Amino acid sequence: MAGSRGTALVTGTSAGIGEVYARRLAALGHDLVLIARREERLHTLAEKLTAAHGIRAEVMRADLTTDVDIHRVAERAAGEDITLVINNAGVGGYGPFAQMDPAVLEGLTHLHILAPMLATRAALPGMLSRGRGAVINVASLLAFSGALPPVPLPHRATYAGAKAFLVHFTRTLAGELRDTPVRAQVVCPGMTATEFNGGYVGAMPPEDVVTASLLALERNETVCVPGLEAEEALAALAQAEAGMFRGNKNTLARRYRTGTPS
Repeated sequence: MAGSRGTALVTGTSAGIGEVYARRLAALGHDLVLIARREERLHTLAEKLTAAHGIRAEVMRADLTTDVDIHRVAERAAGEDITLVINNAGVGGYGPFAQMDPAVLEGLTHLHILAPMLATRAALPGMLSRGRGAVINVASLLAFSGALPPVPLPHRATYAGAKAFLVHFTRTLAGELRDTPVRAQVVCPGMTATEFNGGYVGAMPPEDVVTASLLALERNETVCVPGLEAEEALAALAQAEAGMFRGNKNTLARRYRTGTPS
């Protein structure tokens, strides 16, 4: 039956990972709200998915660097039919931080932080009251790249910081939702073969990223790293955080007890 799994709202569906999510979810019986800036592509995709799977596909053109469209999308995410929100839209905006246009930085922050946060906040109350639902936030392995130099990686202070926000936001939110039927997942792809990365040769296909994400959601995995073989790395991350939190004391660490600030 069309729409038997409810409606999935997916941002950034005009290409890449978002488009693959839309195709997979339509095949699984979800109705869709397709959101991106390139409206013509959205209509083409909606027509194909409706014809192929008999689902309902709604098109919403939105620029999630703007407050007006962020709030429009959040309002739609609050709809009673929404059972899944996938915050996927993103752009790189790479460059040395001191040389970046402040307006570009503001747009990146709106797109990668404010838009997913408000869409999630809008969707959760209804999901909780209806007893089902999930949110998937698409981050990046660059969220864990703070100790790595900008070469050969890109200059990425804002992008990596925003993706790190999505990781910690989602993990902490998943803790709040632990005893509820609603789930939260953050997926952290590495280099992916999409328009975003210029179709980089040797990168992971977006189809594999989505396969990993949807399987991880079924298995209640909060953090999905599609290319990570060593599952113990996630346990090590939690242990490292616990180690850092041991600094929550009322006494100064020994290494700071000598010397005078200049």
